[in-house]
Amino acid sequence: MSGALKEVRNRIKSVQSTQQITKAMKMVSAAKLRRAQDAITQMRPYAQKLQEMLANIVSNSEGSANTSLATERTIEKVLIIIVTSDRGLCGGYNSNLIKLAKQIIREKYPVQYSKGNVKILPIGKKGYEHFNKNSFKVIDKFWDIFTGLSFDKVQTAAQYAMEAFEAKELDAVELVYSEFKNAATQVYIGEQFLPVKKNNNTTTQNKTGFIFEPGKEVLIAELMPKILNTQLFKAVLDGNASEHGARMTAMDKASDNANELLKSLKISYNRARQAAITTELTEIVSGAAALNG
Repeated sequence: MSGALKEVRNRIKSVQSTQQITKAMKMVSAAKLRRAQDAITQMRPYAQKLQEMLANIVSNSEGSANTSLATERTIEKVLIIIVTSDRGLCGGYNSNLIKLAKQIIREKYPVQYSKGNVKILPIGKKGYEHFNKNSFKVIDKFWDIFTGLSFDKVQTAAQYAMEAFEAKELDAVELVYSEFKNAATQVYIGEQFLPVKKNNNTTTQNKTGFIFEPGKEVLIAELMPKILNTQLFKAVLDGNASEHGARMTAMDKASDNANELLKSLKISYNRARQAAITTELTEIVSGAAALNG
């Protein structure tokens, strides 16, 4: 029985050690989440307004030579930009993003994929490792963006996509990321990055009374790439906050599960201990009775 007691005791120590790690990781993620949440909260209204402005300008600029990034054409070559994390232990965060990217390929671009015309641009190590391992065509230049995250780093990825689209090396670019709501809630989103979507709301279009200064052509040429850079940066900041929220929630649940397991193990330990004591007492009583006899 002593062997069984030792085994349960070792399991209790192991679970307690794991629980200390999960609690520490939860605290680290909570601290990082506060900073990441502040960044996306400040950025989101600005980025959304710019995106709305871009859609309105494109809708009111039919035929402009400088709206090449909004030109729709037959889709032959596709790029999927997917924002995952560099590290794991964040629940289903990465697997849900990867699943969504594959769903978009399966539902929207099956013909292009069968011809080998779908490429993946992963931002984050987990996405890079998965698609690389599963024989997808992967652009491996930008997966480490989260190492020293900055607008300039994200801008290089956005510019790569824009230049390839303008050179007609790509006909469509999809963006897959997780929109941060709160620590416990992330919304997995797949949206069109290129060509720039137009505002289909005719009422809004008719009310859009833009006065262009400088001229429309110059403004569109300057403004469109900058807004797209901002759009991708917002998605990356959303992903960064979502990752820390998902990890904090996962570590919190892991700590709770460890508590439940500890309770169960301590009950098992006490039962085994009680059984051992009972056996020893029985042996002592039996021995004493034999001597007296």
